[in-house]
Amino acid sequence: MPRDEVCAVPRIDPRYACFRLRPGPSPIHRWGVFAEERIPPRRKVIEYTGERISRREIKRRSRRRHVYLFELDEYWCVDGAVGGSGAEFINHSCDPNLYSTVLKGHILYISRRAIQPGEELCVDYCFSKTMRTARCRCGAPDCRGTINVP
Repeated sequence: MPRDEVCAVPRIDPRYACFRLRPGPSPIHRWGVFAEERIPPRRKVIEYTGERISRREIKRRSRRRHVYLFELDEYWCVDGAVGGSGAEFINHSCDPNLYSTVLKGHILYISRRAIQPGEELCVDYCFSKTMRTARCRCGAPDCRGTINVP
């Protein structure tokens, strides 16, 4: 059974986090991840981990109620619901304080700017415009209205 359906409260795996982080209820969507200490700009914050799955499995798992899939390349995806570090609970924002990068097969979330204690961590999901449109709830002043990129 996927982690989000088993776990009442998400957790952060400290083996993959470079700063003190905590999960908590989010004003953006369900659960979020919050900084417990100041995070300087351009620093690795957390690695997105999970089970590496193929395109065929992606199609099957994307039908679940809560999906934590991160596309690694044109064939592989990482499912954060299975063996995730807690990074799978980082929400989308049109004005994010993190960006993602793939380095030697690892998905890393890097701080775009200084992040203050108590601040929710967010990344731009950059969903393709060919995907089903997903409404954005980030509340940023320059919110584009959807998680999909124009």
